Amino acid sequence: MAPRANWKGYLKIAEVTCPVALYTAASTSERTAFHTVNRETGHRVHRQFIDSETGKPVAREDQVKGYGVAEDEYVILEPEEITAAVPASDKTLSVDAFIACDDIDNVYFDRPYYLAPADKNAEESFFLIHKGMQEANVAAIAQTVLFRRVRTLLIRAHGPGMIATTLNYEYEVRSATEAFDDIPKLKIKGEMLDLAKHIIGTKMGKFDPREFDDRYEAALADLVKAKLEGKPIPKPKAVQPGKVIDLMEALRQSAGRGGGGRAAGKKASGGSRPGAAPKRKTTAKKKAKKKAAPARRKAS
Repeated sequence: MAPRANWKGYLKIAEVTCPVALYTAASTSERTAFHTVNRETGHRVHRQFIDSETGKPVAREDQVKGYGVAEDEYVILEPEEITAAVPASDKTLSVDAFIACDDIDNVYFDRPYYLAPADKNAEESFFLIHKGMQEANVAAIAQTVLFRRVRTLLIRAHGPGMIATTLNYEYEVRSATEAFDDIPKLKIKGEMLDLAKHIIGTKMGKFDPREFDDRYEAALADLVKAKLEGKPIPKPKAVQPGKVIDLMEALRQSAGRGGGGRAAGKKASGGSRPGAAPKRKTTAKKKAKKKAAPARRKAS
C-alpha cells in the first residue's frame, strides 16, 4: 500500500509540467511517546491558557496572536488577518535554476521529502526530468507554497525517484563567524600530525545507519516494558571517566604506540625519526563481524 502523500502538485520546468507528490522521508512518529497524567488519579491532564495578570482561564475564542513591541505591549493580529497574509498557492514546484549537486552548503538543508509521480500519466515526464538531471549531474532549485509558507526546495535524483529538501532562508542560518571566532590559528606538524593522519586512516569506513543505535529510545522501551511486566527497572551502566593525559600521549596510544614517552613511540615505529610517517602493519586485521541491525523494541 502506497504511503499517504503530504502534498500534491506539479513540477514545472519551462513548459514541461509533471504531476508530483511529496512523501515524508524522515519522521519521529516511531519514537516512544508519553502523555502527561495526574499521578493520583491516573487520568490525562489538559492544557489550559491562563491570563498572566488576572489568573483566570482564557476561552479559546478570546485567544489571539500578539506581536510584542514593548514589555506587556502587543500588536494584536486577528485570525483572518493572519490567514490573508498566507501566500496564494498554485500547487506548482516552479524550477528557477539548475545547479551543481554540491553547490549548496549543508547548513541550509531543512527537511527531506521523497518526490514521485502523482499518477501513471505522470511517469513519462517524471522519468524524462529525472534522467536529464541525472545525466547532467545537477540539482534543481524550485519554490512553492508548502504548508502555508513559500518554501525553497533543492530537488535531486535519488534512485528511481527524487528527493526534495526544503532549504532554510538566509536569515534563518546563523553565521559561523561568531561560533568560530575564538578558535586560535595553530600550526600542527611533525609526529603529531602524522599520528593524527594514521589514526584517521585506520578508522576510515562507510556510513551505515544500521550501525548506530538510539540508546535513549531503547532505554525508554526497556523501562516501559519492565514497568508493564513488574520487573526490576534496568540500571544504566556507570560511565567510567577517562584518564587525563597529554595530547601527544593520547595520539600515541590511539595509534598503538603507547608505553609512555617518546622513546616508546620511536620503538613502536621501528626507530623512525620523529615526524616520519608511521609504517603500515603487514598483518591483516580480521574484519570485525558486522553487528546485526537491532530489532526495534517497543513497549508491549
